[in-house]
Amino acid sequence: MALPGHGHGQFRSFERLWLCQASFPNLRRLFIDARSDDEEREVSRRAFYNAVLFMSSVAVFGLIAQRMNATK
Repeated sequence: MALPGHGHGQFRSFERLWLCQASFPNLRRLFIDARSDDEEREVSRRAFYNAVLFMSSVAVFGLIAQRMNATK
């Protein structure tokens, strides 16, 4: 006896969906291939600096909040 909603038709539609998704190209690879090595290096460097800046700002705001709470 099959459970409701767990028939073979549902598996086939899931398999079809998976095969359809598997045929899409890797978007990251498309963007890398569209840029030259120098452009890709610059984009990567800028992303790294942005990440470091974001983490630093979170740390600074955390320290400020900690000191504000310590004085109360």
